[in-house]
Amino acid sequence: MNKPVETGAIRGLTTSIGDTRDPPGVVPADQRWGSDVIVDLMHQYKLSYAALNPGASYRGLHDSIVNYGQNYPTMMLCQHEETAVQIAHGYAKASGRPMVAILHNLVGLLHANMAVYYAYIDRAPVFIVGATGPMDETKRRPRIDWTHSANVQGQAVRDYTKWDYQPTVVDGVPESFARAYGVMMTEPRGPIYMCYDAWLQEAPLDHEVALPPASAAAVPTLMAPDQGALEKAMDMLVAAERPVLMAEFSGREHEAFHTLVEFAETLGIPVFDINSRLNFPSRHPLNMSMVKDVFRDADLILCLDVRDWEKPTTELTSTTRELVSLVPAGARWIDIGFGDLELSSWAMDYQRLLHADLRILGDTTLAIPQLTRLAQRRVGEDRALAERVLRRTEQTAARHYAARAKWATQARENWDQVPMTPARLASEVWDVIRDEDWVLTAGTLNDWTRKLWDFDLPHRHPGKSLGTATQIGISLGVALAHRDAGRLVVDIQPDGDLMFDAGALWVAAKHRIPLLVVMYNNRAYYNDWEHQIRMAKQRGTALERAHIGMDMDDPAPDFATMARSMGWYAEGPIERGGDVAAALKRAIERVKAGQPALVDTITQKR
Repeated sequence: MNKPVETGAIRGLTTSIGDTRDPPGVVPADQRWGSDVIVDLMHQYKLSYAALNPGASYRGLHDSIVNYGQNYPTMMLCQHEETAVQIAHGYAKASGRPMVAILHNLVGLLHANMAVYYAYIDRAPVFIVGATGPMDETKRRPRIDWTHSANVQGQAVRDYTKWDYQPTVVDGVPESFARAYGVMMTEPRGPIYMCYDAWLQEAPLDHEVALPPASAAAVPTLMAPDQGALEKAMDMLVAAERPVLMAEFSGREHEAFHTLVEFAETLGIPVFDINSRLNFPSRHPLNMSMVKDVFRDADLILCLDVRDWEKPTTELTSTTRELVSLVPAGARWIDIGFGDLELSSWAMDYQRLLHADLRILGDTTLAIPQLTRLAQRRVGEDRALAERVLRRTEQTAARHYAARAKWATQARENWDQVPMTPARLASEVWDVIRDEDWVLTAGTLNDWTRKLWDFDLPHRHPGKSLGTATQIGISLGVALAHRDAGRLVVDIQPDGDLMFDAGALWVAAKHRIPLLVVMYNNRAYYNDWEHQIRMAKQRGTALERAHIGMDMDDPAPDFATMARSMGWYAEGPIERGGDVAAALKRAIERVKAGQPALVDTITQKR
């Protein structure tokens, strides 16, 4: 029989967030099973958690995790496969560490499709485990094993996973597992899918199966940019009068949050943070995020791991789909990132092609510090450049503080309106949590949190929310990642999103995930309602009918009662801004005691 290797630090695993404990020892047995080998690998690669919805196709693996592996990875029961993948997604993007999601056969995989796609476009390393068959027809149960199996099951998600594989014999499990892990964790990261034959899991193990060496590198080294190209980029930056830095995924490594500050300060360049990860401190005087006017006079834009360069730099007339660039025609562009390495032949998440003057293939985790050193040398050698940097810094700081003052004034508009405005809600939450070690999970409340809160550390926010029916699951994963650190994790939760997956509330109570949910409850799918208003105005149809098929009223969901029924502490609905703080303080006391809490706050539509 194969002896599991010693578990410990695997090269390529470095993070201060999430579960870093060593796995427990496995329970020896006279008879071992094929699924035990999969558990050995989960232990070796320190995959601490596995979110799942139960399924008979992986009953062998389930038993091995519980008994042979002593419930490592820790199983987290979910009510839907999308929830399972979303929890793993949120955990991965918050911690930088992968998490397992286990999906039952073909039907479970199909249930999870949308969540897998969002993990893919958000670069979340999710280790998805599935099952099928048995592929040996003589071992299949009548009907059920036939309807739940596919000839090539991974094909269902092949277009939006980095890799999928189905080993045919137990001896193929270790090699494919190691390859899957390396592919998943190599930048740009993303989900993989490993499908294990049901009979492979359940068959007795009658020989030793070699595991990967414990000394083997789990992932390759980072992709270094070409040094000569970086020198050319620095020539262009130094020559520019009004450059702008634009960052989207560079903050996926928390150290890059700090190195980007040093780089921006060295050259006095304003930074526009797209917020797919938190890339730059919100109150830094060079932060010009959400001030799109910064592009109107730019003569150079440096994109740092940016996929969506177009939305921040254009103005859209939504009704007519007319797009106008804010960037002057003569401006130059530099792109540093992974280029077409993440280009999909199926999904169009790659956005419109950026015709950059200089494209550099490489990891911004390495590129930013290298650029900083080049910039420091140039500034130290050129007094005129140093003076220009100082002037630019002062000018940008003035624009930054003017924008913040404007937002503060705007937040007070209609302050006493009932229901409260989103800006009032953002203000009330901030006043209560500002002295805590807090984390905002996903939604930014129409960007009012980014305008009013102080995002001063990289762990404050793992990045903006994605589509509807994703936020509650991702938020649970973010809260799980920060649970051991004792941080106050806050989810400003849209009502429509929670209605997709109310069962996720039970997951938090069951698995003791302390999370503060503050409902952003406008009793509507208002994003789409706005689109119908635009159509009504353009076509001359009745504005008062735009709400049909959009409102969530008559009856209005009672989220507090729903949460209490699943083990949460809950209050609400609350319509008056002045009543929010006291309710939040009571809820936070319960969260700190380990119980999830929900405060249902009602807001204006906008």
